[in-house]
Amino acid sequence: MSSTAWLNGADDVVNRLLLQLGKTLVVALPLGLGKPVPLVNALYQRAKNDPSINLTFLTALSLERPPPGDSLQSRFLEPTLQRIYHGCPSLAYMHDLREQTVPANITIKEFFFQPGSRLGNAHAQYHYISSNYTHAARDVFENGCNVVLQMVASREIDGRRKLSMSCNPDTSAELVERLTASGREFRSVAVLNRELPYMCGDAEVDPDFYDMVLEAPTLDHPLFSAPKLQPLGDVDYLLGLHASCLVADGGTLQIGIGALGDAVTYALCLRQQNNAVYKEALLRTGILTPERRDFIKRVGGTGPFERGLYGATEMLVEGFMHLQQAGILKREVYDFWALQQLINAGDCDPERLDSSVLEGLAEQGVREIRGKDFKVLQHHGLFRDDCQYSDGYVIAPDGSRVPANMANPHSRRVMATQCLGTCLRNGQILHGGFYLGSQDFYQRLRGLPEILRQKINMTGVDKINQLDMNPRLYRAQRIHARFINTGLKVTLNGAVVSDTLQSGQVLSGVGGQYNFVAMAHQLQTGRSVIMLRAVRESNGHAESNIVWEYGACTIPRHLRDVVVTEYGIADLRGKSDGEVIKALLNVADSRFQQNLLATAIRAGKIEPDYHIPEQFSENTPQRVKQTLQDLRHDGGFPAYPFGCDFTPEELAVAKALKTVGKSKIQLCLDALTPVGKSIPAVWQWLRVLRLSAPKSLRDRVMRNVLGAALRRALKSDKREE
Repeated sequence: MSSTAWLNGADDVVNRLLLQLGKTLVVALPLGLGKPVPLVNALYQRAKNDPSINLTFLTALSLERPPPGDSLQSRFLEPTLQRIYHGCPSLAYMHDLREQTVPANITIKEFFFQPGSRLGNAHAQYHYISSNYTHAARDVFENGCNVVLQMVASREIDGRRKLSMSCNPDTSAELVERLTASGREFRSVAVLNRELPYMCGDAEVDPDFYDMVLEAPTLDHPLFSAPKLQPLGDVDYLLGLHASCLVADGGTLQIGIGALGDAVTYALCLRQQNNAVYKEALLRTGILTPERRDFIKRVGGTGPFERGLYGATEMLVEGFMHLQQAGILKREVYDFWALQQLINAGDCDPERLDSSVLEGLAEQGVREIRGKDFKVLQHHGLFRDDCQYSDGYVIAPDGSRVPANMANPHSRRVMATQCLGTCLRNGQILHGGFYLGSQDFYQRLRGLPEILRQKINMTGVDKINQLDMNPRLYRAQRIHARFINTGLKVTLNGAVVSDTLQSGQVLSGVGGQYNFVAMAHQLQTGRSVIMLRAVRESNGHAESNIVWEYGACTIPRHLRDVVVTEYGIADLRGKSDGEVIKALLNVADSRFQQNLLATAIRAGKIEPDYHIPEQFSENTPQRVKQTLQDLRHDGGFPAYPFGCDFTPEELAVAKALKTVGKSKIQLCLDALTPVGKSIPAVWQWLRVLRLSAPKSLRDRVMRNVLGAALRRALKSDKREE
């Protein structure tokens, strides 16, 4: 690349791009958090002002705060959201995309949406690119990309300036590599933001990786966050408990963002920190039945994590930080396949190296050590720092030269006596592709101790989401992998729907789910776990998420593995169609079981006289509710296990709004009782909810009802304080 230009104004970058590349700009923006919003907005505004510019954005997961609304929930959330997103700039193109007013000379192509945010949006649905995450860099390149923008972090290391792609090394490095190799003229631009945590590993680059670096204090801004506002419900916790007992000690973990990821994290922490309570919860929920006990023992476990877990996850979510604090995320991996295999087999103690490790490497098939192998092994402490490698020889500290051949007994003796390190180092507990979370999460990342920061390697999804880049190494590192993802629907033949509705409208995107499911089948001890809420309820209507057929598919039936609902675990791998159908019927909601069974019988996929076993006939919401009530009675399974972004008063008001209408008698009494003036906070919230000066009978009744609920909630909150 040419020498890097350091600039201090977004317009300066835009001017250079237009001057150097012309008026057709195809701009790659990182998925999620890594978009340099001020520069993106300046580029977008320039194209809006000048129709002769042909601008295309290629990206995924364009983040925006929920737009203001007139519903009671929107009115309540507005002050909270204003506080959370204060100072955080918005993507200008998202407003126009939402309003469907994107100018004709601008195109926005994405391969992943914020879930549900683009339903019915003609521009977004038309320009959606369906792509596996590991193919994203390829597809962006093939769409003619000639500009790469990235928000980065910065720090000085040994007097040298280093940059970090931090939240988004997921596809950027691969894309730049493709562009460079192609000979296509392009420009890469980094925008510094001092609020962005500095992350290590493959995310670290020298400034000359970029053609331009934009640095100015005015470009520092708060990071977009995914606030912790949604409580964990009964179904979430049961799903998390089921999934948690499928995780094997000494294994590998991938989880995603959201309530179900938090529920898995909570259950794993409970398993580690209060194992007796965890096992009791498994018994009381009916998870640890005699029928499931053998499967759980074979696939996962219920004991604490002695060896710990290693994370191989496209998304570094906040849950991994809680797992690390709980002493679960601690299994370190090393970047040499034979060394990792010795550790897996218990034939190498990372804390205490001796000559047996050299013999073990020879037995694994390591013969001639190449220069790059020596460098990796020295980085991990197998060879002392004062040893050297030159032209096929290892040079001991005293100058002795021996062939770099593990199969040579003399070479091994010299290496063991003069070159062998005392213990391994620079192991890593997690490889991640991108991150997104709450402001608390970002603060945790900024405050990581350096020794822990170095154990987290942010890297590309071409390395994390598949085995292709280094199959022998990744198979050794990712033993007992449990890739835990979520789905919308599952058909009775085991196909999973996660991204698209039956109408063809895209809800979110494939992302990396297909990659991880396929990889689970490639790994000898890997398993894919799909978590699925058995029922979708909306406006009093319930529909089963286990269906006979569906007009979309994310994971095909031949990759079926483990499906978990709040009602149980269905092991589908290697099973016949009839066995798969029976297993899924057992974890379906009982309100829908008989119709599903009848459909399967009519299709000739199950015997006509088959009956669902009696122990699965009470898969009901009432049983779920009662089960969690019993567990919560002992003080566990809180609504917000990892904190929330509501203030105590906001939380009390939220609870009050949920109670409205649950008692018809109380509702009638409240409707007839005027709101008193005794509690100013009640009137403050009525003003927020735009009900302090009602203009209709309906609003007056609503004011009375909510006023009474708020009065009770705020008084209760004061008593609890």
